Amino acid sequence: MGFGSYDESEQQEQTTDDEDVEAVNVHENDHQGEMSFESDVSTDELVDQLGSMKDDDEE
Repeated sequence: MGFGSYDESEQQEQTTDDEDVEAVNVHENDHQGEMSFESDVSTDELVDQLGSMKDDDEE
């Protein structure tokens, strides 16, 4: 068998039992709204904190 080859017997007679499968509602918990927050920290300070967190992950 070479690269990418497969056993053709595995490809025959594939069946699925779709009757026992329940559908998933991906919109079941959708929410409409808005979120906001106020902070005394400047954007530069937040960027510095993010940089230090990334540095910690690399170590």
